[in-house]
Amino acid sequence: MTQVRVVPVRFRILGFLLLLSFVNYLLRNNLSVALPSIRAEFDFTTAELGWILGSFNLAYALFQLPGGVFGQALGPRRALTILALSWGVLTALTGIAPSLMFASATGAMVALMTVRFLLGAMNAPLFPVMAGAIANWFPVSGWAFPNASSSMALSLGQASLGPIVTALIIAFGWRASFYVLAPLGILAAIAWWIYGRDEPSQHRAVSPAELALIRAGREPQPPPAPGAWRAVLVDRNVLLLASSYFCMNVVFYIFANWLFTYLVEERGFSLLESGVLYALPFIVGAVLAVVGGLTCDALCRRIGPRWGCRAVGALGMGMVAWLLLAGAYAANPYVAVALFSLCYGFTQFTEGAFWSGTTFVAGPYTAAAGGVLNTGGNLPGVLAPLFGLMVDRVGWLPTLTTGSLFALLSAILWLLIRVDIPARAPRQMT
Repeated sequence: MTQVRVVPVRFRILGFLLLLSFVNYLLRNNLSVALPSIRAEFDFTTAELGWILGSFNLAYALFQLPGGVFGQALGPRRALTILALSWGVLTALTGIAPSLMFASATGAMVALMTVRFLLGAMNAPLFPVMAGAIANWFPVSGWAFPNASSSMALSLGQASLGPIVTALIIAFGWRASFYVLAPLGILAAIAWWIYGRDEPSQHRAVSPAELALIRAGREPQPPPAPGAWRAVLVDRNVLLLASSYFCMNVVFYIFANWLFTYLVEERGFSLLESGVLYALPFIVGAVLAVVGGLTCDALCRRIGPRWGCRAVGALGMGMVAWLLLAGAYAANPYVAVALFSLCYGFTQFTEGAFWSGTTFVAGPYTAAAGGVLNTGGNLPGVLAPLFGLMVDRVGWLPTLTTGSLFALLSAILWLLIRVDIPARAPRQMT
């Protein structure tokens, strides 16, 4: 009789993590699609809309490090359940809050800013905590692919956001679009709580063979001293990774915040055509995220983590720098979109290397170190208004050139990163 091959438990766990990532991006960015309807109701200026959007980015950057520590303390199962539940509640409150303070448009704006700030704070721990879960559940030199897959899921969430939320707004109104999507966070939390576990040894479905595979190559370590994770937060290589990640995400936020406006204002596409073309970079990003993760894992096994992660990170960011410039100077607008799609795709190509590299350095403190990495990665979101000012003052071409220079700096920093040197945290006396 032919034996039926089942999906290993670690990949089922990854499936639930990808579901959380997909739902997260639907719930965190649905406001961007609803903004025209919100502006029409409350007569907000563009600057006021910027304050509403910026409140999320500010909290998201500020709470990365505390969020990583939060995940380190509670463990992935409890932490991710709490986070997903909060996304559902706060998404529903986004539709309710303006009605509670409708005495003036200012009151509605303050209500939206408050809810978005709280949502940013509860979004911040997601990827550091997921990185910690992946470190626990996947074998050494197998961390890049699952981390990159989370980038694939968020890219697909971003790509599907427009049509889903637009259809809901047209059918039911902008408030109802939040009410309809809010239960997704609660359902994802319940699913993760039922199936997820902090460690493979805690899951009854994990076989001895799979547990041995996951644990292979991990050196036994004495118990850490209380607060030992603090030493990881100031480790040289963790800080270099965070600095390089900052430079990469300057380009990411150019796409996330300004691509649609660029397509309409600079390239002359219609709103409808821009909406379709806007999805292309994120679809390419989903594909190249997986390719980059698989490539990084394969290279780490073949030539070691130092050059395995470095090759993907440095070469990927070099491609980002070149493609961003090439797209900016392309005369044909469709060629520009194709080049920009590849450019964004290569930012995602490097995601697995950044998160896998952090895991190699931080080991059991990956969630806390991931908070440092993602703090660097999301500070460009807070600085986004400066890029808007650059566009107003000097135009799109110099602004995009600046992004290319940051991408080149990210590649150079990778040449200084040694992910094969684990962070040294103090241990308890035995």
